[in-house]
Amino acid sequence: MFVQILILLISLVTLVWSADKFVFGASSLARNFGISPMIIGLTIVAMGSSAPEMMIAGTASFQGNPNTAIGNAIGSNITNIALVLGITALLHPLSVSSSTIKREIPLILAITALAYWMLADNHFSFNEGLILIIGFFIYIISLLLITLRRAKDNKVNDAMIIEAESEVPEGITTPQSLFWLTVGLILLPLSASYLVDSSVFIAKAFGISDLVIGLTVIAIGTSLPELAASIMSIIKKEDDLALGNIIGSNIFNILAVLSLAGLIAPGDIDQDASVRDAPFMLGVTLLLFILCFSRHSGNFRITRFKGILLLFTFIAYQMLLFSQLKS
Repeated sequence: MFVQILILLISLVTLVWSADKFVFGASSLARNFGISPMIIGLTIVAMGSSAPEMMIAGTASFQGNPNTAIGNAIGSNITNIALVLGITALLHPLSVSSSTIKREIPLILAITALAYWMLADNHFSFNEGLILIIGFFIYIISLLLITLRRAKDNKVNDAMIIEAESEVPEGITTPQSLFWLTVGLILLPLSASYLVDSSVFIAKAFGISDLVIGLTVIAIGTSLPELAASIMSIIKKEDDLALGNIIGSNIFNILAVLSLAGLIAPGDIDQDASVRDAPFMLGVTLLLFILCFSRHSGNFRITRFKGILLLFTFIAYQMLLFSQLKS
C-alpha cells in the first residue's frame, strides 16, 4: 500500500510538471513558427492548466474507469472555485476589470448547468460527450474570432488577454522547444497511466469508489497548477489573470475533460455523481456568479470575506464526502 501511495504522489507531481513543460515547449515552438503570441496565449497556454485533467480523463476512460474521469472533472471545478479562488482572495482581494471574464462567468454557469442536466439521469452517452467537445471547439474558435477582430480594429485593451499573451515564452530556440515538447509528450501519458492505476488500487483497498478518488486526491492534485498560477498572478498584481485562469480551466474541464468520458467510455455512471457532486458543482458555480455580480457597476470584487466563504464551502463539501464514506 505504501508503494502505491508513493507511486500516486510521484505520478501526480510528474503529471503536473510534464504538463507545464509540454505547454512551454508547444507555445515557444509555435512562437518560433510565427504564430501570434495572442493566439498562443488564448489556446495552448490557456489549455495548459487543464492538460493533467485531460490526460487523466482519457487514460481512465480507456482503462474502463470513466467515473474517475468524471470525478476528476467535477472535483477540479469545485476545487478551482472553492479552494483555489478562496485561498487567492484570502491572500489578496481581487479587483477584476476584464470584459472577457465578465462574459465568461455567465457562460461557465450555463455550461455547468448543461453538464448537470446531462449527468442527472445517471447515464453519460456518446452523443452527450460529442455535444460537449463540439462546444469546446466552438468556444475556442469564437474566442479567437472575437479577439482577432478587436486586434484588427486596434481595440485589444482587455487586461486578461494582454496578460495571457505575456505568458508566452520568448527567446527559446527551436531545438529547446522540441526537447521540452517531447519530454511532455512522453511523461504526460506515462504519469497519467501510473496515477490512474495506483488510484484504482488504493480505492479498492480502502473500499472507496473511483468517483471519490477522482473528486478528492486527483482533483486537488491536478488543481495545483491553477493555485500556483493564481498566486503568481496576485504577486504580479494581475488580478484579471488570477480569476481568468480559474474560469478558463473550468470551462475546459467540462467541455474538453468531461466530454472524454462520454466519447471513450459511454454508459451508466456512479449515482452519487448525479445526485451529490454535479449539483454541488452547479451550486458552487452559481455562488461564484452571485459573488461576482453582487455589484451593479464597476469592477468585480472578490474580497477576503468572499474568499473565506468559498473556503468554508470547500471544507463543507469534503466533510460531506467523507461523512458518507464512514456511513
